[in-house]
Formats: sequence, C-alpha cells, structure tokens
Amino acid sequence: MNRKEAEEKLKEVFRLEKFYDEQWVAIEEILKGKRVLLIEKTGFGKSLCFQFPAVIFDGMTIIFSPLIALMRDQVKKLNSLGISAGCIISEQEVEENTQIIEDAKKGKFKILYIAPERMENDEWINAVKDMNLSMVVVDEAHCISVWGHDFRPSFKRIINLVKLLPKGFPILATTATATKRVEDDIAKQIGDGIQVIRGNLIRDNFKLFVIKVDSEDEKLIYLGKNIDKFPGTGIIYTGTRVNTEVYSKWFAHLKISAIGYNGGLDAASRVEIENGLMNNKWKCVVSTNALGMGIDKPDIRFIIHTQFPQSLIHYYQEIGRAGRDGETTYIILFYNTADRDLPESFIESGRPSKEKYHRVIDAVKDEMHGEKELMKIVNVKQTQFRVIKADLLEQKIIREVSIGRSKKFEYIANAPELDYNLFEECKKLRMEDLEKMIEYMETGGSRMKFLCNYLGDNYEHTKSNCDNTGEKKLKVIVTPEWTGKLKDFRNNYFPVLEVENSRTKLINGAAGSFYGTSNVGKTIHRCKYQKGGEYPEFLLSITLKAYRQKLDDKKFDLLLYVPPTVSGDLVKNFANAIAGRLGIKISHNLIKHKKTKEQKMFENGYGKSENVKDAFEYLVPAEIKDKRILLIDDIYDSGATIKEIGRYLTKAGAAEIAPLVIAKTVGGDLAC
Repeated sequence: MNRKEAEEKLKEVFRLEKFYDEQWVAIEEILKGKRVLLIEKTGFGKSLCFQFPAVIFDGMTIIFSPLIALMRDQVKKLNSLGISAGCIISEQEVEENTQIIEDAKKGKFKILYIAPERMENDEWINAVKDMNLSMVVVDEAHCISVWGHDFRPSFKRIINLVKLLPKGFPILATTATATKRVEDDIAKQIGDGIQVIRGNLIRDNFKLFVIKVDSEDEKLIYLGKNIDKFPGTGIIYTGTRVNTEVYSKWFAHLKISAIGYNGGLDAASRVEIENGLMNNKWKCVVSTNALGMGIDKPDIRFIIHTQFPQSLIHYYQEIGRAGRDGETTYIILFYNTADRDLPESFIESGRPSKEKYHRVIDAVKDEMHGEKELMKIVNVKQTQFRVIKADLLEQKIIREVSIGRSKKFEYIANAPELDYNLFEECKKLRMEDLEKMIEYMETGGSRMKFLCNYLGDNYEHTKSNCDNTGEKKLKVIVTPEWTGKLKDFRNNYFPVLEVENSRTKLINGAAGSFYGTSNVGKTIHRCKYQKGGEYPEFLLSITLKAYRQKLDDKKFDLLLYVPPTVSGDLVKNFANAIAGRLGIKISHNLIKHKKTKEQKMFENGYGKSENVKDAFEYLVPAEIKDKRILLIDDIYDSGATIKEIGRYLTKAGAAEIAPLVIAKTVGGDLAC
C-alpha cells in the first residue's frame, strides 16, 4: 500500500485528510512487518500510527497501555467510526472482561486494549494463544525500562511475549519521553532490527515560567489571586493526595470552580471528573499525576505545578498534556528549595532497600506463600512488594507456582545471590535527574531549549517563550488582605474522615487538622512520645470546631475513645474534655483485650488491619444497642483501627458511629 492508497483509506475509515510525514514514515515500516520505536511529543498523533495498520491487517492488534482513561476514550472513538474495539481493565466486572476475552478469541475485535498487569493473569495467558494476532503495540514504552521515569514491573512480561513472536511480525513501541539511555534499553528489549524514529519535541505554543516561593502559603495566595486571570481550563498538579483536597477546598472558599482528583477516588468519580474536564465544567482540576495521561483534550490552556517533579522527563510528560491544539498555553512551576524532600522520598521509596529483598527471600526459603501472606510477613508496602517480586522473578531467585486456584511463590534451589548493583545505579541516576530538574528551575537560559536538550532533541532552536527569554517574570505579592483570607480558610477547613461503607454503621467523621501541615503534628508528637503533658487547649479548640462544622447536626447518645497502645491516658483525658464541652455522656467500657503494636510500625494495610483485628471489647454490650456514638482518637492514619472498632460496635447493635480526631496524617499519602 502506497501513501496515496493509504490516505484514501484514512479518509474513508478515520475521516482524516492525510498523514503527517512523520506518521507515514512509522506506518509504512509497520505495514512492512518491521519493529518500530516511535518517540514523539504528546499530541503528535501516535495512536493513529497503530490504529491505521490495525484496520489494514487481517487479524487483531493488541495494545498494551497503562492508561485506563485513554483506553476507554479510544475504544469509544473507534467504535463510533465502525471499528470493532474493546478493552480489558480493572474497572470492569470480571464477567465483562471474561466475555471480551471470549469475543477476542472468536475474532470479533480489530483492536483490543489491555493493561500490562493482565500478563500476570492465567485466564489471559491461556486465551491469547487462541487469538489471531496481527500486531502488538506497547504504548508508554518507557515503562519497560528500569531507567525510565515510570518503570513498571508488569511491562517486563510483555517482553516475554514479544520474544516469542516471529521475525516479520510487526511491533510498535511508542513514548513521548525517552532519554538516549532509555531509548537504547527499549530498542534492545524489543529486539534486533528495530527502527527508531525520534521526532522534534519542541512545543512552540508553550510559555514557560518558574515562580520562586518560600512557603505553601505563597503558592496558595498566588493561585487565589491569579487563577481566574488565566484563559480557559487547566490542571494544577500537586505532590500528594492531601494537597489535591487542600487546594481544591481553598478555591471553593474563594468561590472559584475547582475539584480535586487522585488515584484514591473510586472509578465512577474519576470518570465523572474526567468528563467534567473535557466539558470545561471547572476552571481547574487539582490533581496528582494520576490525571491527564490518555485524556484527549486539545485545549487545556494552562498547567501549574505546586511541587516540582522528580525529573524533567516527568515534567515534560505532564506539561505535554496541555495545548495540543497549538494555541498559546501557560506552563507554571512553583519552586521552593525546601520542596526537595518530597521527590527525594519518592526516589527513596521507588526502589526498596536490600534488606527488604532479603526479607522476602528468607520468607519463601522457609515455605511457599501467596502475595498477601508475604506482604504481612515481611511488612512492606504493596507497591514496593511488587517491585521486589518482579526483580526476584527476573533474577530467577523465586518462581511463581499455581496451587489450585491460588498462586504462591517458592525459592528456587541453588538460586543466584541477589544482584543489587543495578538498583543502586538506578537510584543514583534518579538523584542525578532530580539535580537536572533543579538546574532547569535555576537556569538563566531558554527553558524550552534546556528541556529539549535533556530529552535528546538536539534541534537547534532559539526561542523567546519563557521568563528568561522575553516573557515577564512572575512573582508572588503577599498582602495583609490575602494573609487574612488564608488564615480564615485554615480556621474553617477540616479534613473529612471517609469511613462510610455498607457493612458497618460508620459515618464519615472529621479531623481538626492535617498532622503534617502545621504545628499540630509537632504538638501531638511532643505530648504522645516525649512526655510533653496533656494535649493543650488549642488542639481541643480545633477539634471542637471540626465537630461543629461537620457533625453538629447529629445527636449522639454516647462518647467513646480508642484505647491506647503507648500513650497512657492522653486520649482518655482528651475525650473527657470533649464530652464535657459537648455535654455527651462518656463511657470507659471500650477496652483492648489483646496486645497490639503501634500502627505506624506497619507499612501496608494488611498488616495494620491484622494488628487490630478482634482486639476490642465493650464491657457492657447492652449499653451499645441502638446508640449513636461519637468515637474519639488523636491521630487518623490508615483508618484500620477506627474501622475495626466500627465493625465491632455495629455487631453489638450501635445505630451510628462517627469518628472525631485531632489530626489526619499525610505520611501515607505519597501515592498518585
């Protein structure tokens, strides 16, 4: 098929007039059965480079993608064009995914999108052997490489499939962000004879700014004063889930339309917000980096980062979601030197310590265990465990075995010693990337040229599209008026404790503050762990204010408090004070009848839940029946303790249970 014939087909099927020259270069090679790595900027139209050949080929094309929003969106568009497409994703019911697999085996799809994690699913592995495949696509291919900014262990399983494919079977890997090292690694893994097509990464329509600040307050004040001055709709990226709530509530306080988004939301809420963004429902969406990849909205007019990312690759990918229509787009990054702690913590936690690897190895040496059991035994976060698991499988130290319907891991006899050198090298590279990120913020030259040079685009260009090369510098001007507005917001903003579920009588409660965002956490720590005396009046005051704002319409019959692990009568005395101020009867009959450890010792939810399971008892159960209960504690972290007590009190006949605490932690919030 020559280009003229292809463009006639393009017009007929996709209703597009012609290919970009660079698109046709990639498509022509794929139609010849070649292996191609395509590195092109976001918004280039990489999807067409695999969708068009997929329509031409006889069989079905599988596209591996980590982006659920993209899969949903592209399947919808393809079906509207009359192209049979489906996707297998975690948000769908098991029965729906199973039906899609059966339909794929029967040849009912031209294109099937699938998350890489399915390569660990026996149902999929067995089914794919019976499918008539014509092409395999690896989208976001930087995830294959341990040197990539978003390496995902499950992508390694895709390479195992690729290695089984015959010569002359077309394979396309695509990414918008790959340094030369990542490019070489992807090319090596995809196989001999791969053609690398690298495009020009410069974005002429971007206006790039860095605003130097000394505090979170300055960021909030600048955005409060200026967000409505930016054209159109945009995204504000924050570093943690908690900050998506803080910034969106700040905008609500100022009557600015905004909403928070993060990976902790349920699937329906995420879809609703994504659709709202597409329809310009809000001035901005405040999000972790969970939002944006796969959102095909060409007119995002501004992107603002309140926290600088770990690397320029992360940054380029996130800002690349804006201005795809070529119109002027504002890109702003706040820079506080003290903010370095957060990206450093991501880097440190991204690769587990050697000691954690050996804990897993030692556990499976003793006997075979499943994933959940191992996480409890070795006490590591789920994300870290899955990295460890993938590495140990890769190094052939453990293997996965099926026992009935479950999977377990066993130690391989005479396995090699753990090679940790690569992981140390990765961590060192990540820290170097962070230094480059800081260098970008401190440069006096062209910011776009700095970005492109770092990403391997050595195109010679002189641009005057940043605050160092023609655009006006942006600064924060703090006035008493805005300091007052921020103080008023903080005095009237209280985090919600989301504990409601269909299995208990728990209702959502409230916290007086976040643990890590003021002197609240320091005061609690001093009183609880450094013999600093009773909780002072100001902690009582903010907790009572949280109650009056969030729970004042409720009528409680009884006030209980969480029995202590290490803090003696601190919570008991605090609960007495709350009960006295609110005029609610207090009971001391909720006790802990088994010894537990401090929850902060456990790194994953399984361990926290197991620690407090069946640990509580109420001495006079008849007192609980049909009662509305206010449950007091000092710190809310994972919520495992509150939920366990809620389960117990529900079983005892309580009508309603609402938690009220001094502070909600942000420590476990380093997820997207």
